[in-house]
Amino acid sequence: MLEKSKNIFGNEISARAYKSACRSKEKYRKKFGDDSRNDYPVSIEKNLYIGDSLGVRNILLEQKDNSADFDMEKGIIVGNIRMGFGHYRISMAMASAAKYLGYTPYWMDLNGYPQTTCTKVISAQNKLYSLGSRMSKNRLFNKLVWEPMNYEGFRALSYNASDQKNAELMVPVFRNIPKEIPVIGTHVWPAQAAVHAGMKYVVNAIPDNWPMALHLAEGSVHTIQCHNAYMGYRILNGMNKKNVCNPMPADALVYTGHYIDHELVSNIENDCQARIERKNQKKPMRFLLTIGGAGAQKEIFAAIIRHLLPMIHEKRAVLYINVGDYKNVWDELKEIPEMGSVATEHFENWKATEKFAEDALNPANDMFGIHGFWHSNIFEAVYCTNLLMRSADVLVTKPSELAFYPVPKLFIKRVGKHEMWGAIHSAEIGDGTLECRDIPHTLQMIDLFLNDNDLLEDMCQNIMTNKSIGIYDGAYKAVELAMGLKNKDQGR
Repeated sequence: MLEKSKNIFGNEISARAYKSACRSKEKYRKKFGDDSRNDYPVSIEKNLYIGDSLGVRNILLEQKDNSADFDMEKGIIVGNIRMGFGHYRISMAMASAAKYLGYTPYWMDLNGYPQTTCTKVISAQNKLYSLGSRMSKNRLFNKLVWEPMNYEGFRALSYNASDQKNAELMVPVFRNIPKEIPVIGTHVWPAQAAVHAGMKYVVNAIPDNWPMALHLAEGSVHTIQCHNAYMGYRILNGMNKKNVCNPMPADALVYTGHYIDHELVSNIENDCQARIERKNQKKPMRFLLTIGGAGAQKEIFAAIIRHLLPMIHEKRAVLYINVGDYKNVWDELKEIPEMGSVATEHFENWKATEKFAEDALNPANDMFGIHGFWHSNIFEAVYCTNLLMRSADVLVTKPSELAFYPVPKLFIKRVGKHEMWGAIHSAEIGDGTLECRDIPHTLQMIDLFLNDNDLLEDMCQNIMTNKSIGIYDGAYKAVELAMGLKNKDQGR
């Protein structure tokens, strides 16, 4: 196994930082065990939830009757973890693009193998991150701990050194995976683990455009969604305090554009024209609210709902609310007076959710009221937003991974300072607002969308222009890059 915690892209890590990285690995090893000698069997099954729509097959680490034969010619692994919804959403975009391009996407969730040290380590860190997200509602904690950690702490090469050590504990899950199958990691840990495990063709799809050493997986090809992040990553800007770093090699970093599902990219013109038509015809404006389970922004969404209720009753506005797999969030929102009389619940019935999303695309069908969506299955919970996005006029979200999606966006307050750059980028390319960092500015922007005749159309025109120059083609390019590494190596 290559030692990747002492030297990162030619930048030597201090002895103190290296010892700290080793202690981190040893702490997790003692707590969760050492399964480095385990020989986990591999089996494959069709994903019951997105297998038909995205062509996804799950990689299981258990013995089953079904065959574990991989498609060695067209197979590609999407390595991911569940940490919030973002990395799953990017993984779905990769799978969608892979299917469209004629490949077989395999879903490998490193946080989905509870018998392994790998999953135990990831779950422990995920719990810490979720706790920090919830505590970020406290202004003092947010200012002194959470934002500095997400902005500067994760930026340091020393942090990457610890991650690289911890990733050594994740190698066993890849033991019986054919090394010639390309891997796209939609979080750095699957990418790091794949490299440590000897997978030959690894693409590390970086989700954020604030350059941080957190996202480095040396030995893989790194892809980024925004030009403005390229130079920061290339020179490892600020990742060793004020010291000048040795740069990343040119072939280790590639700009691809935004990671977006084929189903969304291919329908951009139709969906944008439909938004413009609804606006011109003064039909109710459709706002899509996506709410995570940490609860860090529940108060903002409650304020939006209260503000829009009169306009919902007047049939000037419609709300889609996807609470993912967190029904408790919906139950708390339903306590808002007057909401219940106009709210329709779309719970657990995936076929009905698909039918609603399809009907909403029909120009003859007008939408009214509030429509709440909850699905206990994580795949349905995440993909529900993708289905609803096409018929929505405005997506209301924090500037995380959804900042890159081709729909007009209203950005509410971030959770972590690194997310700030998602809103900046979106505003620069004209498909989203600035980040609204408090409730009054958020409500101001809601009113502007409703009452201004040009804002929505301008964003839609920008989205169509962005598509014409390939800004939303990142998922296709990441898949082609991963398969291209293999084909080039094999002389095809």
